[in-house]
Amino acid sequence: MPHFTIEYSANIEPRVDIAAVCELVRKAAVETGIFPLGGIRVRAIRCEHFAIADGRPDLGFLDVLLRIGEGRDLAARQKAGEHVFKALSGFLDPVFASHPLALSFDIQINDKDTSWKRNTIHELLKAEAANG
Repeated sequence: MPHFTIEYSANIEPRVDIAAVCELVRKAAVETGIFPLGGIRVRAIRCEHFAIADGRPDLGFLDVLLRIGEGRDLAARQKAGEHVFKALSGFLDPVFASHPLALSFDIQINDKDTSWKRNTIHELLKAEAANG
């Protein structure tokens, strides 16, 4: 259940293709090899109202939170996190070079005893793979 939630300040939209960011994060998650394809979700939430540092209107942020289920050891989580962060950071290099931007990425582990899921996407992907 890797769910990526990307919150970002609205003022970065002229400089950052948010749809491309979502696709980049999805692809990077797949490349890690530790997440089930049918469970990957990436969503972006535009923050119209925000206040950063000293309040200058040109300061922007992009904050990524990854929620995952239990079962992956620290080394696997760190390797996957570093892969996703490196891809995202590289994509944003041109923005970092020209505008003040804060990028953050955190991984949160959901407790299996208080997390409920229902997903038929896994079965769909398995059936499609079996039928070519």
